[in-house]
Amino acid sequence: MGTAHISAEPGDFALDVLLPGDPRRAAFIAERYLVDARQVTDVRGILGFTGTVDGRPMSVMASGMGIPSLSIYATELVRQYGVARIVRVGTSGGMTPEVGVGDIVIASAAHTDSGLAGLNTDGVSLSYAPDPELLVAAVTEGRRLSATVHAGPVFSTDFFYSPLPERMERLRGLGTLAVEMEAAGLYAVGYRERARTLTITTVADHVLGGPELDAREREEQFAECVELAIATLRTVPGIPRR
Repeated sequence: MGTAHISAEPGDFALDVLLPGDPRRAAFIAERYLVDARQVTDVRGILGFTGTVDGRPMSVMASGMGIPSLSIYATELVRQYGVARIVRVGTSGGMTPEVGVGDIVIASAAHTDSGLAGLNTDGVSLSYAPDPELLVAAVTEGRRLSATVHAGPVFSTDFFYSPLPERMERLRGLGTLAVEMEAAGLYAVGYRERARTLTITTVADHVLGGPELDAREREEQFAECVELAIATLRTVPGIPRR
């Protein structure tokens, strides 16, 4: 039996899930990378597929945009379908001069202005971070694949069109590499549900201005991001849920 948001049956999802935002990207990943991929859910147009990579079961499902949407799907994947590892693959905006358009950013932490920032435990604000083994594996595999990879904090914002541009400047001064809209939510789900999570993004544009990836370049660079995510998951097989 499925959930209110996912129509898959028990066992339809692999332990490892790639989580792009766009349903079309989920279909792209399934067609290009998964062997014998089959669609397992399509509620509200949010597509999910399961197949194999070199004989290893792997799934991909869209998450929609923003922390609220991603949090629903990531939580249900872990609670109802026993998913153990989720790697978000998507795009981000570069924030520092060292990060170029087309580079890959691996989020070692996620600052946020969402409601998550108000969650605390006895007055302690939570730090949103990924699974350390997935993080190390991604950095290592990125170097092996000769990709231009940066690992560092990102800013997960609820505002695509920010009303506070000065906030970006302050975050840049603190070494924040990129801005996106989901990593903190994924990491929060990882904490709460005891799942292993990571965010890997392709830099599609830059808050400092300059060139942006066109449609063809976005597809090519996104493929590099997906390949790094798959290589990362393949490097850490058999890790149980936390």
